[in-house]
Amino acid sequence: MKSPVHRCRDVEHGRAQTGAGSNCLQPEQRIPISRDVITSSSFSAMWFIRDTCGIVCAIITWLLVFYAEFVVLFVMLVPSKNLTYSIVNGTLFNTLSFLALASHLRAMCTDPGAVPKGNATKEYIESLQLKPGQVVYKCPKCCSIKPDRAHHCSVCKRCIRKMDHHCPWVNNCVGENNQKYFVLFTMYIALISLHSLVMVVFHFLYCFEDDWTKCSSFSPPATVILLILLCFEGLLFLIFTSVMFGTQVHSICTDETGIEQLKKEERRWAKKTKWMNLRAVFGHHFSLLWLSPFSTPDHGKAETYQYVV
Repeated sequence: MKSPVHRCRDVEHGRAQTGAGSNCLQPEQRIPISRDVITSSSFSAMWFIRDTCGIVCAIITWLLVFYAEFVVLFVMLVPSKNLTYSIVNGTLFNTLSFLALASHLRAMCTDPGAVPKGNATKEYIESLQLKPGQVVYKCPKCCSIKPDRAHHCSVCKRCIRKMDHHCPWVNNCVGENNQKYFVLFTMYIALISLHSLVMVVFHFLYCFEDDWTKCSSFSPPATVILLILLCFEGLLFLIFTSVMFGTQVHSICTDETGIEQLKKEERRWAKKTKWMNLRAVFGHHFSLLWLSPFSTPDHGKAETYQYVV
């Protein structure tokens, strides 16, 4: 059995910063860790990371979706002579785009599972019932009680439960509380990318067979440029988001985050079936709500995080 000091990652490096007068908990102290202790008080509040790079990437994401909307509607669907074709594809594309942007907003503005900052103080520990045989992890960077499978994010400046990675495109970490929304975001972006590519192909075939001046409200050169740019954007994001969607689903099914796979961390948590792992992320009952970014899944609030030596 490994010793507590060996298992306390990111702890032994912080000893030099913890002097005799510091309020931060020493790594060797042991306490039971309930979910109430490690749940951020900002979970119900608005969450937003003030990172310049992330904000710029998030704005670019929305602008690219709006560009695709513009080309699909005003270059391909509105000039189309087939009303049914325009209504069906317009409704489908706008619905998927709305769900993609809603998922992006939820992934960006949802607390990913941040641990309360600076709660690893002696005063706070004294208010808890101490039990021998259990060890607490302390993050030396944010002085917080660090549950297992949590990692410190240098951008968010917080410890995040089940942190997979920090994604600048959603300007947030992908963690325990917002992984569902990130998966939905990648899925819907991949779907609208594929849909736009299919419509571009059909529109090119239609324009080749008919007069270029009649197949679009724009001039033929402008139409070609707009369609080529949309084709490039759709192909690029179809590949990127499809790969991200696949890696996220694989990570969920194996119950191993991207950081844990990268660091090849030893598995110390109970192994569950793939179906149980999917239910833990998307919700406890399979339904269409799994595909809704407006449905908040239950991540098992009664769960207790304990660290037995």
